[in-house]
Amino acid sequence: MQAKTTKRLSFFLALGVLLAFASPLAMAEKETPKPTHAHAVAIKDVHPVPPMVADLEKRTFQWFWDSANPSNGLIPDHYPTNSFASIASVGFGLTAYGVGVERGYITREQAVDRTLATLRFFHDAPQNDSEDDATGYHGFFYHFLNMETGKRHDRWVEVSTVDTTLLLGGVLFAQSYYDRDDAKEKEIRGLADDIYRRVEWTWAQNHKPLISMGWTPGGKQIPHDWAGYNEGMLVYIMALGSPTHPVGDDAWTAWTKTYDKTWGAFHGQTFLNFAPLFGHQYSHTWVDFRGIRDAWSRAHNIDYFENSRRATYSQQAYAVANPGGWTGYGKNVWGLTASNGPGGLIVKQGDKERTFAGYTARGAGLDYISDDGTIVPTAAGGSIAFAPEIVIPALEEMKKKYGQYIYTKYGFVDAFNLSFHTQTDLRTGRLIPGFGWADTVHLGIDQGPIVLMIENYRSEFVWNVMKKNPYIRKGLERAGFTGGWLDADTEANLW
Repeated sequence: MQAKTTKRLSFFLALGVLLAFASPLAMAEKETPKPTHAHAVAIKDVHPVPPMVADLEKRTFQWFWDSANPSNGLIPDHYPTNSFASIASVGFGLTAYGVGVERGYITREQAVDRTLATLRFFHDAPQNDSEDDATGYHGFFYHFLNMETGKRHDRWVEVSTVDTTLLLGGVLFAQSYYDRDDAKEKEIRGLADDIYRRVEWTWAQNHKPLISMGWTPGGKQIPHDWAGYNEGMLVYIMALGSPTHPVGDDAWTAWTKTYDKTWGAFHGQTFLNFAPLFGHQYSHTWVDFRGIRDAWSRAHNIDYFENSRRATYSQQAYAVANPGGWTGYGKNVWGLTASNGPGGLIVKQGDKERTFAGYTARGAGLDYISDDGTIVPTAAGGSIAFAPEIVIPALEEMKKKYGQYIYTKYGFVDAFNLSFHTQTDLRTGRLIPGFGWADTVHLGIDQGPIVLMIENYRSEFVWNVMKKNPYIRKGLERAGFTGGWLDADTEANLW
C-alpha cells in the first residue's frame, strides 16, 4: 500500500520541488476590467449563506479573473507569485466565469470573451510528440504550460489525463452554459465540442481497460493507471462519454474493482476512503452524485455524495482527536488535502522531531495519513455542499481567529500551520511571530473547489448546467449509474 501511495503522489512531489523555489512576492493588486454598467444577480439561492461565505465566494472568483492571461485564457498554478499555467486551474476558471455572470461579478459579455480566448487557444494549440514545441498530444494536454506561449512548461511535465479531465470539466460547462443563439456563443459550443471529441482516451489505455495517468516524450506512457478511489472517477466518466474515442464498457467495472480495499471505518465513519479531501471533491464539482448509484454503490447502499459527506465528517473527527498533537486543531479548525506547506525539513521541538513538508498530498484515511499540522482551508470550503453544518462554522472561525494572516483579497491563502515556529529561510510563505506559518499564495486547484462548491451549495448552479450536457449523461449511464436526476426528464442537448 505504501509503495502504491508513493507512486500515486509522485506528481505532487515534483510540483513541490518547483513551488519550493518560487519566491513569495507582495500580494499584487491587479485590477479586474470593470463592467460598464450595473447588473443584477441572475440566480436564486436554494440555501442562503452567511455574509462571510458569500464574501469568500466572490473573493475566490476574483482570483481566477485577475490571475488569468486575457490573451489566451491561461490561468496560473499559483498566484500572485510568478507561475506557470495549470490546465486544471483553467478548467475551474472556465466554470467560475459562469458563476461570476450569475452572481453579477462580471457581465456575460466579459465571460464570453474570456471563454472564447481560452477555447480558441486550446483548440488551435499544437499537438505533437516533441519535447518543447507542443501544448499536448492525442487530444490531451500537458499538465503545466508557459503562461505566455502556452507550450509545455518544462521537460519533467507530463501529458496528464486527470488534469486534461479537469480542464474538460470547464470546457463542457462552457458548452452547456453558453446556449444563446448568437455568433460568439455558437463558436464557444463548437470549439468546446471539437476539443472534447478529439481526446483519444483509448490511446491512454496502457493496461486496458484501465486508463494511464499520462505520457511524456522521454518516458512515454506513465506505467501507473488510475486505480483506487480518487479523483480518477471523473477521468472514467469523461472517457466513457466520448462520442469519438470511448473506452470500453468494462472500464468502469475494472476501475471500481480497484478500490474496495479502502472501504471501511475511519474516525467514526464507514466510507470509501481517500486520505486527501480533494479526491472527494473534484468529480463532485461538476457532477451531482446525489441519489444516483452505480453497481458498486448499490451493493454498499450508499451514493458517492454521501460517501463524500462521511469523508468530511471523518476529517473533522480526526482533527478533534488530533493524534499528532498539533497546535490549533479542533471542531472548527480542520482540513487536510493537497497543499503548500512550510517546506521539507525536520525540526526538533522539545523532545520530539517534527517533519514539515512542502507541497504534498496531506490527508487522513485508511489508505494513509500525511499530517504535519498544516491546515488547508479548501479541505473544508470545497466540502460545503456535503456537510454545510460543520463546514460553515469552520470557515467562519478560521477567518475570525486568523483572518489577518490568512484571508486576503482572494479569500483564504492556500494553507497555514500553527505548529511551525522555526526561524529558517522559508521557500514558501511567511513566518509570523506568535502565529506560525502562513502561505502567501493561492493555488488554482484549491481555489476552484471553494468557489464552485459554495455555488453548488447555494444554488446547485454548476450541477444543473452539467446535467444538460449529453456527454456527462452518457458517461454516467455507460458507467451504470441510475436513479435520481438521471431518471428524471432532464433536458440534455448541446444547444
